[in-house]
Amino acid sequence: MTPKENIQRQLILTDAHNNYGKGLNAHAFFKTHDHTIGEGLVQDTFMKTWIYLVKGGRIDTMKAFLYHILNCLIIDEYRKKKSIPLDDLLEKGLEPSSNHFEHFFDILDGKTAMLLIQRLPLIYQKVMKMKYIQDLSIKEISLITGQTKNAVAVQTHRGIEKLKLLYDHK
Repeated sequence: MTPKENIQRQLILTDAHNNYGKGLNAHAFFKTHDHTIGEGLVQDTFMKTWIYLVKGGRIDTMKAFLYHILNCLIIDEYRKKKSIPLDDLLEKGLEPSSNHFEHFFDILDGKTAMLLIQRLPLIYQKVMKMKYIQDLSIKEISLITGQTKNAVAVQTHRGIEKLKLLYDHK
């Protein structure tokens, strides 16, 4: 690898980190409910991306690539995660806190939205998950699905309308 190629790869990764870092952190926190674990997974995502670039890999859509890597790492984290009994935590001096009601309600609202998205017709489910969970743009969704940007925008709009109806009936 020449120094020029190395600098070019560094610029690509720095640009990706500046553009998508916050969204990746938010997505990781949404999935893990732990800022520390989420930030670690995002850092691992960028490390794996760097390794891929150094090996000569080509990335067409950086955002979709990063989210794919992050989702795989989150799945690995779920698989290795072991629950700790509440009694063990209480013995170590950890006491449950009830000061996080707003955070708790945000999580419940997010889970409600996820459940309602799953009740939408499949055509809207896919687009809504890509748009609002993976935080992909209309252009990126159209590239992934092979549809026009207009078709994706219409499906997103209709999905939101159907989601509003489901939420009102709930």
